[in-house]
Amino acid sequence: MVSDVDRYYIALAAAWVRGAHSRLARATDDATVEAALAAGLRIHRFKNTGPLSRVRCVLGILKGFAPRTLLDVGSGRGAFLWPLLDGLPNVTVTAVDVLSHRVADIEAVRRGGVERVSAVVGDVTRLDFPEHSFDVVTILEVLEHLADPAAAALAVVRMARTAVVATVPSKADGNPEHVHLFERPTLTALFSAAGARRVRCESVLNHLVVVAQP
Repeated sequence: MVSDVDRYYIALAAAWVRGAHSRLARATDDATVEAALAAGLRIHRFKNTGPLSRVRCVLGILKGFAPRTLLDVGSGRGAFLWPLLDGLPNVTVTAVDVLSHRVADIEAVRRGGVERVSAVVGDVTRLDFPEHSFDVVTILEVLEHLADPAAAALAVVRMARTAVVATVPSKADGNPEHVHLFERPTLTALFSAAGARRVRCESVLNHLVVVAQP
């Protein structure tokens, strides 16, 4: 048994090992992760982020919508993606990221047995998915990085059938990659201008969470 099992999404970590390092696969998920750790693989990307307040908030919102299909824009290391897959067992997720190695990690999870997730390299403003092609679109901890967040908001509202869920930091944090700092009125206006009929925004421990409905 993995000694700090509660720290990881074990099933997802084991799927990644099977998909990316098949020689380390074992009969059980726990044994597979143990073998990966013993071999020196870092599975830090699968640390359990569920206790984070903004993750709990987003999961609660998504469970309320009960989506069957979801587009996750800017999946990154999976800080939201892994708890989303763990907590919503009936959703099929398409993950998008601009970085190919992040997409490769997610695709390894799919190859390792989690077939309800797939990933593509892409820029949110250039995705060619049809209008309203996903029940929900998430864009979590992404808008603050983008040169043109208005174009991104327009794109995600276009692709969402039921709702867009977005999060951003609400306080400056010294991250040089964060080129925008949003306040509640500016974030609400961003999604209203993108065509959302209803926008609600709440504060969650140094972050803003917005739900925009087309």
